[in-house]
Parts: sequence; structure tokens; C-alpha cells
Amino acid sequence: MNMASFVEATENPDIPTLSPGDTVKVSAKIVEGDKERIQVFSGVVIKIRQGIDGGNFTVRRVAYGVGVERTFPFRSPLVTKVDVVRHGKTRRAKLYYLRGLSGKAARIKEKRVTKDKK
Repeated sequence: MNMASFVEATENPDIPTLSPGDTVKVSAKIVEGDKERIQVFSGVVIKIRQGIDGGNFTVRRVAYGVGVERTFPFRSPLVTKVDVVRHGKTRRAKLYYLRGLSGKAARIKEKRVTKDKK
């Protein structure tokens, strides 16, 4: 059995290329009863998982002194928009060590982006 034969999902064009350490704002559609609304979840991408189902990415933020992590699938139609606020400079693929840090120690340096001159 091939898993790809069961999964018929398309890429979400609203999600740009992400990397661990990026600070992002994810706009997700929330359904409460018969009402729908858009909720923004902003934080640092700590994990990206690629897979046959399209993969997912995990975003972490600290809200009222409590760390909150949320995982979003790349191919989900409920993710309406992802904005990359800043690109982080990291040397690891999984940033689980951020769970044990707080305050200024949990900051990630910003990656220098050079613009191509024509």
C-alpha cells in the first residue's frame, strides 16, 4: 500500500518557504459552532516536519508566562495566511532547547538578508 494513493491534498499557496527560527504570524480559520473567524498566532517556528502527507510546522510563543505551541499542517485549508516577520539565524533543525529558556535568553539572532543588485 502506498500512502500517497490515499492522500489527495494540494499545496497551500498562502504558506511561504519557512525555516526553523523564523518569527511568523499565522492566520488560522477558527470554527465555533456556526460562526467562523480568523485568529492570528504569532511566534517562532521551532520544528518543520516534511512527510508524504505534506508535513507540518510548529510555532511557539509565550503567552502570560506560559509557553504555547501550536502545529499547523502545510496543506490545511484552515491556514489562511502566513507572514514571515523576521528570518532567524539558527544552526539546528529542531529548536526544542527554546522550551527551557525564557526572557532574553530565548531570543534568536536575525539572519542578514542581502538584496540582489541588478
